[in-house]
Amino acid sequence: NSGEYEIFEWDLGSTFNYAEMAGLIAPRPFMVERGHFDGVSSDETVGWEFAKVRFLYQGKLKLKNRCEIEWFDGPHTINGKKTYDFLHRHLNWPSR
Repeated sequence: NSGEYEIFEWDLGSTFNYAEMAGLIAPRPFMVERGHFDGVSSDETVGWEFAKVRFLYQGKLKLKNRCEIEWFDGPHTINGKKTYDFLHRHLNWPSR
């Protein structure tokens, strides 16, 4: 246990998972940051879940520019590099 996990999800795995939760916000923009050394889950699991969200946005809704993931070398942290660009684009947030 990494001590980083902060939300309680009773019986989540037998009802729905992160992709289904992310689908609830569609068609709003959706961004994921994934550090390769994040102890919350494996890259493979994150990739599996993100692929389902990407299929919803890109395949079904034809909104490929509203769904992105940033993979980076690091732990469970805010990396921010691609995410800030994403926020500037989708929130009309001025750059510095």
